[in-house]
Amino acid sequence: MASIRVAPSRAQRAINLLRTVNSASSSCPCHSNPQHHHNAHPSLNPFAGNRRRLATPMDTSQQKEYAFEMAASSIRFGPGCTKEVGMDFKNLGAKKVMVVTDETVRKLDAMKQVQEGLDREGIPFEVFSKTRVEPKDYSIREAIDFAKPYAPDAFLAVGGGSVIDTAKLMNLYTTCPDADFLDFVNAPLGKGQPITAKLKPLIAVPTTAGTGSETTGTAIFDLVDKKAKTGIAHRNLKPTLGICDPINTRTMPSAVHASSGLDVLCHALESWTAIPYNERTPRPDNPINRPAYQGANPISDIFSLQALRSTVQCLPRAVKDPDDWEAQSNMLLAAT
Repeated sequence: MASIRVAPSRAQRAINLLRTVNSASSSCPCHSNPQHHHNAHPSLNPFAGNRRRLATPMDTSQQKEYAFEMAASSIRFGPGCTKEVGMDFKNLGAKKVMVVTDETVRKLDAMKQVQEGLDREGIPFEVFSKTRVEPKDYSIREAIDFAKPYAPDAFLAVGGGSVIDTAKLMNLYTTCPDADFLDFVNAPLGKGQPITAKLKPLIAVPTTAGTGSETTGTAIFDLVDKKAKTGIAHRNLKPTLGICDPINTRTMPSAVHASSGLDVLCHALESWTAIPYNERTPRPDNPINRPAYQGANPISDIFSLQALRSTVQCLPRAVKDPDDWEAQSNMLLAAT
């Protein structure tokens, strides 16, 4: 009599996978490297270093980096602080502000707060609300073309990471109107030229807790003709100020809480497991050429570990209960 084959349950498949992973040697560039700053104990595998070099090719003829820089944006965090944005632009001496958002956020209270704040201070502004989710190069060009005739002397981004990234690039290419679009795009898809011009003030008001774009000098978009996601990364792209108001994230649906929270988790894991800054090559010949992302360092480790803890503790709560404002606030802080 033929035996009946019973399909393994999901739990059994998970256990089998864990056993397989546990019995296999690690090829992770982080954990297979005995010299990694997170490895408290020496590796028992004598070939771990060789695998590390295969996982991350290194040119031993080049000098390793010996320094790291912290170049974060100024952050204001607290419920209700969005209403201060008009005073911020007045303090900056702004006369014409370009407000960048999308059609969804334009209807929310966050936009009402910033418009009322600008009106109270008598600061003229124009609104661009055609930002795309996951920006494409052509949508970025459209935004730049909208901003150039208005000639703003400051920018305000109200929305998620796509809105903030679009505002960064509008700022860059209105400040450098004669630049070719690919001049500053990261190599090898672009020319990767450094941004030497001083950009206009940019204040970012995030309405999602995910990308942390309000604190970074990076803008990401799709280069359609190359069928690739790329971006521009330079310290001069960083917003002048990030206004992180937990009230602005309370309108997020549970699905957006979940997806943006997983974004926080991935960013924190990427930072925590990054190659240490003093293993990177080549060392820049001029500090201005030191990249925006320089590898793991003692300060980023503190931030990334706390972000991981907050995400594990608060993301399930934020997704499950839309009225759990403490969890939502902690997720916004973790993203930042």
